[in-house]
Amino acid sequence: MSGFNLANLFERVADAVPDREVIVSPARRLTYAQLEERSNRLANALTKLGIGAGDHVGLQLLNGSEYLEGMLAAFKISAVPINVNFRYVEAELRHLYEDADLVAVIHHRQFSPRVQSAAAGASMLQHLVVVDDESGAEVAAGAVAYEDALATAAADRPDGSTRTGDDRYIAYTGGTTGLPKGVVWRQEDIFFAAMGGGDVFQSGNFIGAEDEIVERIPEVGGTILTTPPLMHVSAQWGVFHSLFAGGRVVFPPPGAFDADAIWRLVQDEGVNILTIVGDAMARPLADALAAASYDVSSLIVIGSGGATLSSAAKTRLAELLPNVMLVDGFGSSETGVVGNKLHAAGDTSTSPRFTVNAQTQVLDEDGKPVAPGSGKVGRLARKGHVPIGYYKDETKTKATFLEIDGERWVLPGDNATVDEDGTVVLLGRGSTSINTGGEKVYPEEVETALMTSPDVADAVVVGLPDERWGERVVAVVKPASGAAPTLESLQAHARSSLAGYKVPRALVLVETLERTPAGKPDYKWAKEKAAAEASS
Repeated sequence: MSGFNLANLFERVADAVPDREVIVSPARRLTYAQLEERSNRLANALTKLGIGAGDHVGLQLLNGSEYLEGMLAAFKISAVPINVNFRYVEAELRHLYEDADLVAVIHHRQFSPRVQSAAAGASMLQHLVVVDDESGAEVAAGAVAYEDALATAAADRPDGSTRTGDDRYIAYTGGTTGLPKGVVWRQEDIFFAAMGGGDVFQSGNFIGAEDEIVERIPEVGGTILTTPPLMHVSAQWGVFHSLFAGGRVVFPPPGAFDADAIWRLVQDEGVNILTIVGDAMARPLADALAAASYDVSSLIVIGSGGATLSSAAKTRLAELLPNVMLVDGFGSSETGVVGNKLHAAGDTSTSPRFTVNAQTQVLDEDGKPVAPGSGKVGRLARKGHVPIGYYKDETKTKATFLEIDGERWVLPGDNATVDEDGTVVLLGRGSTSINTGGEKVYPEEVETALMTSPDVADAVVVGLPDERWGERVVAVVKPASGAAPTLESLQAHARSSLAGYKVPRALVLVETLERTPAGKPDYKWAKEKAAAEASS
């Protein structure tokens, strides 16, 4: 064994705190020893199917113990778990199955019809493993029943003598445009870049050897409630950070987001950390907390990843929970976790601002750091523990991973400036930016400004063709309950914090605003909706 291997690290923690509870889910509660045994059984079952080192195993699963068992089982045999978006339709699944070279897919029964149809176009896919969910969906002939496979497999720990920190971890990401693509990491790099590096309290004090992780386990493990789906890798990172610290993970019931169910779990399970995705979850949580009485005294942190919290949402949560820290986190499949921002009273900023780690900078076109306070727009970049590249896409790899002055950097496409105090101000991805009259407008900045309006519950900003300006800024808005915002009222509100060319020139009101399963804006949907409205 050499380097930092995720299976080795988990096994060390499981051996150290075997009787400590690790998973609380609607289906089951597990201790570390029980999770270890179920993961061993699944690893041995996969081995019996002929799956081994380097093979790719798709996980098309809702949140629950099976997702973590699937990841750990793959890591134990040096196979590679692949996160599959369970909301993809057949064509998208077929592309991912084939692009990722999947040899097996572990999936919940309700997804079986789509899985079977997509599997027909995947040349390497040989095995379907079905987790029963009482949906009644018809499963493919020859599919393996998950619990039966565990019951008939050995509980012994697979031989880990050949595992290394070079074993792979792959994060499939849909990005903002285009087909999903896989970001390939060494396990050692993802451990330090995104899973805490054995630093329980995020103090920057990382472990120096695998066995040291046991010394870092607190006497009482923290409890994290994760609301985003584990198919979104930032949710995986938070969960594994907790696992490597001997913590406990709580999963809410499957289905639509239920704010009251979340607060009941916080109360009943003594949750310390609640992870959410932006205002789409924060606002219902605030409404539910204001309307009912819950004992949330155990709660220490609410963290948002994947979408930043608006200042209005943070202010309301801070009023309801004055002793709870509200933290925005920032990162991507290509960078891992690079920065965060703790909510401060009176903060009304209209652009996402983060304090980044020492490995992250904003670089100009010449690869030089952007001077703080200069106002110059550069590209966010990270060095140190970075991915190997994109799976089977050398062209995209060369464009995103660059060597500058002898150091390897990843530049995933996030545009940013740097304030005088070193704070990084995110402007958005170049792929979603709007060119209006020769000026670049970044949707996230306009969205953040609109979300400070009490008349707006949610907003996505896109560009549509314009004969005069090239593109015009269009706001797709879900009004707040009882509100009736107009283009003129939102323009007046936006002008207080945005330059005139950034102010929306058109408004589309919707009852429901589509977001990705991870809570990120669905820009493709919003653009189609805005275009349809413009042509009607």
